[in-house]
Amino acid sequence: MQTVQLSEQVSFSRIVHGMWRLREWGMDKQELLRLIEECLEMGITTFDHADIYGDYSCEALFGQALREKPALRSAMQIVTKCGIKLRSAAYPEHLVNHYDTSKEHIIRSVENSLRHFGTDYVDTLLIHRPDPFMDPAEVAEAFAQLKQEGKVLEFGVSNFLPSQMEMLASYLSMPLVTNQLEISVMQFEHFEKGTIEKCQEKRIAPMAWSPLAGGSIFSASTERATRVKNTLEEIKEEIGADSIDEVMYAWLLAHPAKMMPIVGSGKIERVRTAAQAVKLTLSRQQWFRIYISSLGHNVP
Repeated sequence: MQTVQLSEQVSFSRIVHGMWRLREWGMDKQELLRLIEECLEMGITTFDHADIYGDYSCEALFGQALREKPALRSAMQIVTKCGIKLRSAAYPEHLVNHYDTSKEHIIRSVENSLRHFGTDYVDTLLIHRPDPFMDPAEVAEAFAQLKQEGKVLEFGVSNFLPSQMEMLASYLSMPLVTNQLEISVMQFEHFEKGTIEKCQEKRIAPMAWSPLAGGSIFSASTERATRVKNTLEEIKEEIGADSIDEVMYAWLLAHPAKMMPIVGSGKIERVRTAAQAVKLTLSRQQWFRIYISSLGHNVP
């Protein structure tokens, strides 16, 4: 498995395993442990979390499995996110879903994550969403404290546009190392808004969530989805891929921004499909055929 060096301290596997739906998979500790081990055997060493996933339950579920074999911690990178507060029975004081990027909340969230995972550090912490009420000086203070205490090795953001990245970075004493974005053959927002170019300018490799476009390609219920699916099928045959899933991952992996797709499945065969895509190569013309079919018109 290829890796991407984000900093001197942290590198991610090119394919990341996402834990957003972990609670829905209904796995016991041993089943989850086996999934983790199988990912590691494939070279998928980076696991993506957030404090709110599974109504605040997924980090703890992952940690319970990890406690069965603590030695695995040193073989993986744990990414987690904070900054969103959801209405939840666990937090009755949350009267409305809202953002909180205060120093107090960031530090408390990390302390909770460390306890849930049963570890003394996370490899990378992301601010989950841009916060219109953010005080970037407070975020900078929280990051500096967590780094000085060794509780977080590196920091990044998620769903941030270029101006939002620049604003926060201007307050920090350390560089942001990634931006987790929705990118797929059906989602071009961050090409259109310059976020991909900003990542390249700053030498930041983006993580790509929902890399299979939420499954919309497979149902192909719209003219656009049907058009893209047909193009993917053609290119699947041309490059010898086993499925259009592989082609969608390969399309992201081919981009020079060093995108890191996040696989959000509890089915190991789906994870293997993503890992297999690392071996595929798209030509520039094949990449643009997919891009153009999704746009619905030729490039100028």
